[in-house]
Amino acid sequence: MGRNVLVVDDVAFVRKTLVEILRAAHFQIVGEAADGSEAVDLYQKLHPDIVTMDIVMPKMSGIDAIRRIVKHDKDARVVVISAMGQENLVMEAINVGARDYILKPFTGDEVIKTLERALVSEDHAGSRGQREQKAGL
Repeated sequence: MGRNVLVVDDVAFVRKTLVEILRAAHFQIVGEAADGSEAVDLYQKLHPDIVTMDIVMPKMSGIDAIRRIVKHDKDARVVVISAMGQENLVMEAINVGARDYILKPFTGDEVIKTLERALVSEDHAGSRGQREQKAGL
């Protein structure tokens, strides 16, 4: 199972926190992006095994970036990271191809478990109902 990660968030502190959590769990960080446009470019260059994607970012939203990434690679594994209260955006992200989600504020354990679950999932639609229940959607 590959463990190469592209970390995408417009807030440098959040990216730094995610990188620290992931490195401590032996994930390899292959790139970091501060907006959706940069994320799409880096995804196409780096071909990571999984992407952590913020939803609300400048230039291009995480949802639009997921659309473009999934259009390029239908097997892309993207986990969205969103603030509480953005359930509609989380659902939209899942509908366009995100495999799972993490709500801010997050713990290291939540991040690792969610990424590991997304890496082994073959069909993102298969557990959609469980994710919707978890999110209260």
